[in-house]
Amino acid sequence: MTLVLWIAALAWGWLLAFRGRFWKVDPLPNSPDPARWPEVVAVIPARDEADCIAETVRSLLTQDYPGPLSVVVTDDHSQDGTAGIAYAAALDLEATGRLTIVSAPPLPEGWSGKMWAQEQGIAEAAKIHPMAELYLLTDADIHHGTGQLRRMVAMLEANRLDLASLMVHLSTQSWIEKAVVPAFVFFFRLLYPFRWVADATKATAAAAGGYMLIRRSMLEKIGGIASIRSALIDDCTLAAKVKKAGGRLSLDLADETWSLRRYEGADELWMMIARSAYTQLNHSPLLLAGTALAIVVGFFLPPIFGLAGNVPALLAWAAMSLAYLPMLRYHRLPLWMAPLLPAVAVFYLGATLDSARRHWMGRGGMWKGRAQARAAVERE
Repeated sequence: MTLVLWIAALAWGWLLAFRGRFWKVDPLPNSPDPARWPEVVAVIPARDEADCIAETVRSLLTQDYPGPLSVVVTDDHSQDGTAGIAYAAALDLEATGRLTIVSAPPLPEGWSGKMWAQEQGIAEAAKIHPMAELYLLTDADIHHGTGQLRRMVAMLEANRLDLASLMVHLSTQSWIEKAVVPAFVFFFRLLYPFRWVADATKATAAAAGGYMLIRRSMLEKIGGIASIRSALIDDCTLAAKVKKAGGRLSLDLADETWSLRRYEGADELWMMIARSAYTQLNHSPLLLAGTALAIVVGFFLPPIFGLAGNVPALLAWAAMSLAYLPMLRYHRLPLWMAPLLPAVAVFYLGATLDSARRHWMGRGGMWKGRAQARAAVERE
């Protein structure tokens, strides 16, 4: 056991030193204004989003963006009046001329629901805004900070990026959100170090689906949304295709844009993880077993034996806690929560195992009443 704990301690030392400084939270860089501001169309797939679509549309239509900006909302068979609420939000701003609402046709075989809705929105955007150079692929539950798009376009143009993505602030209002959400971001950055995503020499590619600013020319080059039509983890799949095609990426933490989605209970956060965790492991039982072993050795055992005074266990526990501190600061949460990361890791392990169980039962990727992973499973 002492050998195992030394392995855990050395592993954490290696992660801190050589894993792309995943633990460091860098501010979103400021870039000079471009000589010309390209036209942008924001595309939003929406299914039963009456609670938040108005705020999302309003925040986009009031952006401090010097160039042309329009919004396309695809109403994906909503039963709660989502389309009417989106239109009313634009009407209040006297901006209905910059909003287009599309009704999604029936979902065809082989497509996930979100991808099909996004495809319809992009097709409409290409038709009515033929000069648009950039698409902002975003969700229906995002509040966009007033200056966010301006900063993102400036950064994209200055660095000649093809895809610039933001991981928006997630809600940390409830106690369970405070416990789980920062760890979710931490684990994502551990899996996909943001510096490696931006490094053209690294194969690592990732994006966050809540905010993806992509060049229209690059999207067309990779075959459009149809090329990822059955993807459950559509954002990272899109990023991988862009990087493979020679595109340049960036992925940052948002400074003024946040999700309107609240997770009131542990069950909702559990489902957020279980929806895609096993897909992230490529539906591999071997990778699932390896992940479980890594969590047990790297997160669970150190505090158990560290409380008994075991030196390598204490070193591993201290290293993971130090790595977690910047993420807690970013979310403005108390730093004493850092040593509790192992407990959250066990929660994630449980949700990941449940994700595999749901996949094996044919209910993987449940979202808005649809088993999003079904098409991918059938293709396998």
